[in-house]
Amino acid sequence: MSRLAEKMAAVDIDVPVDTEDQIRNPDDMDREAEGFKEQGNAFYSQKDYSEAFNFYTKAIDVSPKNPSYYGNRAATLMMLFRFREALEDSQQAVRLDECFMKGHLREGKCHLTLGNAMAANRCFQKVLELEPSNREAQQENKTAATLLEYERMADIGFEKRDFRTVVYCMDRALAVAAACHRFKIIKAECLALLGRYPEAQSVASDILRMDATNADALYVRGLCLYYEDCIDKAVQFFVQALRMAPDHEKARLACRNAKALKAKKDEGNLAFKNCSYDNAYKLYTEALTIDPNNIKTNAKLYCNRATAGAKLKKLNEAIDDCTSAIKLDDTYIKAYLRRAQCYMNTEQYEEAVRDYEKVYQTEKTTDHKHMLKNAQLELKKSKRKDYYKVLGIGKTATEDEIKKAYRKRALMHHPDRHSAATPEVQKEEEKKFKEVGEAFTVLSDPKKKMRYDSGHDLDDESSFDGGGCRMSLSSISSFQKLVILTQTTSSGLSLAAMVVEEEAMVVEEEEEEAMVVEEEYKHVTML
Repeated sequence: MSRLAEKMAAVDIDVPVDTEDQIRNPDDMDREAEGFKEQGNAFYSQKDYSEAFNFYTKAIDVSPKNPSYYGNRAATLMMLFRFREALEDSQQAVRLDECFMKGHLREGKCHLTLGNAMAANRCFQKVLELEPSNREAQQENKTAATLLEYERMADIGFEKRDFRTVVYCMDRALAVAAACHRFKIIKAECLALLGRYPEAQSVASDILRMDATNADALYVRGLCLYYEDCIDKAVQFFVQALRMAPDHEKARLACRNAKALKAKKDEGNLAFKNCSYDNAYKLYTEALTIDPNNIKTNAKLYCNRATAGAKLKKLNEAIDDCTSAIKLDDTYIKAYLRRAQCYMNTEQYEEAVRDYEKVYQTEKTTDHKHMLKNAQLELKKSKRKDYYKVLGIGKTATEDEIKKAYRKRALMHHPDRHSAATPEVQKEEEKKFKEVGEAFTVLSDPKKKMRYDSGHDLDDESSFDGGGCRMSLSSISSFQKLVILTQTTSSGLSLAAMVVEEEAMVVEEEEEEAMVVEEEYKHVTML
């Protein structure tokens, strides 16, 4: 023996060795383990599962080859909702005893609760091989088949983007597989895609409380923020999900879309701020193609594009964009206000009133009340004769422009000018001729014009009451005499001659305009 070997042997002899386990009687150990098991059973019966777990663990420590101890601890872990640990104990039990039916049943139930229906089916089939008439295994096998069917239906629904069906299927599946994170994630993602963000966030947060590194839950949490237009925060969650799972394709795509959408929207906002409305319109249009599923952000983009469109006088397109925004988010007040203004600008007053009423019902502010009242006034005014249109002038026309327009329209529609026309045409022209006179009577009088422009009724004005008109012809201008005559007579040539003759005396005209009137006079005298 070498000197080194002698030294090692001496050490082995000198060092005290604890040989208690080696000298214990196996029967004593079995009895001790059984004692721990019995204590565990007692606590289990009392539903004190934590203490039961402790004593079953002690039994396993003393006798690690006994499958029933693992089976009992698995049952306890299942009651504590620790299904993954319960699965491990069940698998260890059947490894020690392949004919341990309770072990196979518990393993199958754990697989089922964790959402693995195929593995559960194999476990229940094993039980049925050992005992073909086992009713529990038969029933659990049917449950596993049902779970597989819900998974299949959910897959089809997701492909069709029928997210409501997917949520329904996942709810049914989770009634069986309550601990399946995969089903919860699918449900949460579909809730987010349906716009039910608080529910989706609740599901994702529950998972993250149990597993803070769950990449799928991080992705869904980011998705909710992304769809609520909190894009910067959403990107943080997507990045974190990719850190946990670098190959997470959905998180990668969502992160890319989020960054692209924010960048394009910001570019559009900057262009609008710099009064580059054409460029802003183009950038908002490009942003709208990035992600059709982002409802809130797209609603804002439609409204922004409508604002740019209104600046570019694309009022009908702006109305359509506001309508698209409202379809995506029917609580979007800015879209209603923008559309209402576009309706006002296109004289669609009934539609404008409807939108302003919606806004005022939602937010009863002084500004919104004023907007509604103004739209109602314009609607009321629009239902009267539009004297500006009758004369073919704008609402900002000057006194001279009103007079010139009147002369032109009076000559155009004078009945004598249409004496050779059909009775229908003559009647229509006579009606227009009288409307021209009415229009000038109102618009040439500053007080009447002011009342007309402010939307007040003019029916109570004495000047409009034939029986109450007490004006002396000597007290009014020659031009106003002409107007009265146009409303009370249609006496052919003498009136036409008076139109030109009297206007030539009281109105200083440019040479070119005088020639036009003379030509009109010649034309009338020839009729």
